[in-house]
Amino acid sequence: MKTKALFPGSFDPFTAGHLNILKRALTMFDEVVVAVGINQDKRGFFDMDKRLSIIRRATEGLSGVSVIQYGNLTIDTCHELGIHHIVRGVRNMIDFETERSIADANRRLAPDIETIIIPTAQEFAHISSSAVRDILKHHGDYSAFIPEGVEL
Repeated sequence: MKTKALFPGSFDPFTAGHLNILKRALTMFDEVVVAVGINQDKRGFFDMDKRLSIIRRATEGLSGVSVIQYGNLTIDTCHELGIHHIVRGVRNMIDFETERSIADANRRLAPDIETIIIPTAQEFAHISSSAVRDILKHHGDYSAFIPEGVEL
């Protein structure tokens, strides 16, 4: 039986840190579904088609990865896809506390779904989608912050 996990996020844009978490999740699961959602608390920088395109380009050649978009609760998407694990990455303790709260709420709503929190590798801890967007707005060099071969 293949093990599957959902790696949800707004991925606006998908960064080198996200790719690091995805690759590490693939060491634990046979398949990881990258699920691009709409975060109502965030104003999107890239439209959905662009986000999906960036992720597909970044994950070319990675076996066991699929990319989808979703617009409902993450746990509902897990149930629809028969997935029992959510993968989340954290860069620091602030991220950890946020993700732990979300994991606790998800566990209350769906006890059959477990969240796996993966700390970002140190060399990617400074990278955030917000930082990439700021660099883009100011026409800076973002290449060190995104997966190799990806153009924004």
